[in-house]
Amino acid sequence: MAVRKPRLRRPLTRQDYRLLAEFRYLLRRFLVFSEERAAELGLSPQQHQALLAVRGHPGSAPTIGDLAESLAIRHNSAVGLVDRLVRAGYVVRESDRADRRRVTLTLTPSGEAILERLTAAHRDELRRMAPLLKPLLAQLQK
Repeated sequence: MAVRKPRLRRPLTRQDYRLLAEFRYLLRRFLVFSEERAAELGLSPQQHQALLAVRGHPGSAPTIGDLAESLAIRHNSAVGLVDRLVRAGYVVRESDRADRRRVTLTLTPSGEAILERLTAAHRDELRRMAPLLKPLLAQLQK
């Protein structure tokens, strides 16, 4: 993916770099938090993200293709990821009643339970981080 050169309205300042550095630092802290919480429950970060993508998919239950797109991974990688989640008892594959060729993904009760624990912890962490993020984002909008 090529990086486009942005059009600058004004020269970049030391403050611009400081804000971006702080934002990336806070994002990284959140990601480390997320990775650690998932590991505590025996999940990889990608497995956690997959469960979240299945549960949070808009509309009907997602397909493996939908999951691959949501996670920005190849279809065959998504198949392997789903296979591991199925073996762990967190996800089931279901044939679509209207189109038997279409296979959708649904969380099992175990998948729902583990995701609920992770999501509650993440919501709490985001609430804790909000006071750090709000002024930073406000400064970026100026």
